Amino acid sequence: MELMLRGSVRDPAAKDVVVSAVRMTDDLSIARVYVRVLEEIDSDRQDLVVEALRRASGFLRREIGQRLQLRHVPLLEFYWDDVVDSALRIESILDEIRGEPNPESEGSK
Repeated sequence: MELMLRGSVRDPAAKDVVVSAVRMTDDLSIARVYVRVLEEIDSDRQDLVVEALRRASGFLRREIGQRLQLRHVPLLEFYWDDVVDSALRIESILDEIRGEPNPESEGSK
């Protein structure tokens, strides 16, 4: 979403947001927008990011409708994209199974 990249959403909680996926409902009435930020953040900050985007959804819908000249703009629902987090957890578990040393635990030996 170009609007977020250009800083149109002025809420500081929505800084550095990257849209990783958008999934539309079959009737095109709702767009589920999955987001992340470029840095690693905790779950509290993730909630703040999603909430900031929810507050800005009216503005974003209006801008999207004007720029794309749409008569009907879908509702925007924002979700934190945890696919990367899940992949990292799986990789960590696989490393454990393979018997590869965990860099975090090496310092404690």
